[in-house]
Amino acid sequence: MARRRPSDEDASPPKRARRRVMSPLTRRILLINLAAPMLLAVAFLYLDQFRLGLIEARTNSLQYEANLIAGALGESAISPQEMTTALDRDLARQLLRRLSAQSSARARLFDADGQLLADSSLLLAAGRGVVTRILPPPNVQTPWDKALSELYDKVNALFMTTLDLPRYTEFPFPHANDYAETRRALNGEVASGLRETGDSRLLISVGVPVQGLRKVVGALMLSVDSQEIDERVRAERLTILKLFAAILGFTVLASLYLAGAIVRPIHRLAEAADRVRAAKGRIAHLQIPDFSSRKDEIGDLSATLGGMLQALSQRLDAIEHFAADVAHEIKNPLTSLRSAMETFARVEDPGMRQRLLAVMQDDVRRMDRLISDISEASRLDAELGRAEANMLDIAAMLESVIESYANRSGKDLPQLDFRKHGKGPFRAPGFESRLGQVARNLIDNAISFSPPNGTITVNLRRDGGMVQFDVADEGPGIPPDNLESVFERFYTERPSSEAFGLHSGLGLSIARQIVQSLGGDIRAENRSDRPSGARFIVRLPV
Repeated sequence: MARRRPSDEDASPPKRARRRVMSPLTRRILLINLAAPMLLAVAFLYLDQFRLGLIEARTNSLQYEANLIAGALGESAISPQEMTTALDRDLARQLLRRLSAQSSARARLFDADGQLLADSSLLLAAGRGVVTRILPPPNVQTPWDKALSELYDKVNALFMTTLDLPRYTEFPFPHANDYAETRRALNGEVASGLRETGDSRLLISVGVPVQGLRKVVGALMLSVDSQEIDERVRAERLTILKLFAAILGFTVLASLYLAGAIVRPIHRLAEAADRVRAAKGRIAHLQIPDFSSRKDEIGDLSATLGGMLQALSQRLDAIEHFAADVAHEIKNPLTSLRSAMETFARVEDPGMRQRLLAVMQDDVRRMDRLISDISEASRLDAELGRAEANMLDIAAMLESVIESYANRSGKDLPQLDFRKHGKGPFRAPGFESRLGQVARNLIDNAISFSPPNGTITVNLRRDGGMVQFDVADEGPGIPPDNLESVFERFYTERPSSEAFGLHSGLGLSIARQIVQSLGGDIRAENRSDRPSGARFIVRLPV
């Protein structure tokens, strides 16, 4: 079964995937930039430790305060009895009320038997007048504050350290045995404790012994809730949340701007490259978006792609012209060959047939030379792109080429004169075989136009950072309008004495192609000295 030949539609490139909601590059920029704001979340862990530190500091200060009060009670509230020392109830209550008036802690005093003697929450109002206090205005939260508070509660629940604490119970008739701190205090120890209250707060308490005459006569318990600590930590955390929200918003906006400044131009460049890839026919009308004014890597990429498109367009145009020129050049000998063959079949004269055979042989040789030169020109680009240039001694290369012309046989042939100007060195990067081909093409061209017994001069010199050699003949020269045209493909302007079809018109074009691939230049001019003639100058960078 015959295999189906792939059509142009089968070979068409796949379409680019439709645009995503968010490009991978944008996601990467966002993730990288969000890493820094996310570090602020660690501050919640730090503030949790900060809260525990405040609790510890408050416990120490409460213990210090309790020791002072207990010391004062032990010195001033002792009632000596017959065989023992005990606290005087009335004196202890009065003294406890005065000592705890300036403290925010609640003070409870137990006697040696564990019975409650005094409670500052019941005593502080005694002896005071009516206190008038202006209440703060009601806390009216804005939607922003409400949302921030809700966010705080969620984040706080996530990051706050969970403490496994007993729940505080308020007894109507408390006894010292109801609290571990006071039990230990009656045994002469200083103790502290943490408990949870019903409103999710902590109750910090300390118990210290009240001693008189080196005897424990009671236990003092000071307690305070963590409202002040919680409010301080909450204020700090809300400040961090506000800062986090502001930094997060700025980071997201900055990341989106940065992603847009990078992703959108790259996407436009990719779409333009897709249009070039999918274009059928000429691409000269296509354009790459110009971002060269950005003065950054994307601007460089835009300029590079624009230059690449221009070079590709010129290369495709050159290929089209080359193909048209090849078809035209091959068509001429084919037409001549077909006409000679048709005439050969009709004539009977042996002499005419002999002349027609000679014409057909010339056409075949001309076609063979054309095809060989066209093949050489086609391979040249790929060969020059792959090969590595080596440092060459241009003087030695020219001497070798000129020496190959020494054994020519023929009458009235021109002589070759090689002249070196200056000491050199005459070294430049290049390909020995290809630069030798350039020199031979120029010398062959000069031989074609030289008069009998003329002289072809090859000059070599250094010119700054260039090595220059030229080939000058003594022929008729080149018309001024054709000094550039002689390097075009298939251009032929041959002497009248030369047989038609011996040259394809590709020699000088190939020479320019080789020289330009090495970063050099080749040009033609007419000699201003005597004798007149044409000069071809090759310049190669050192």
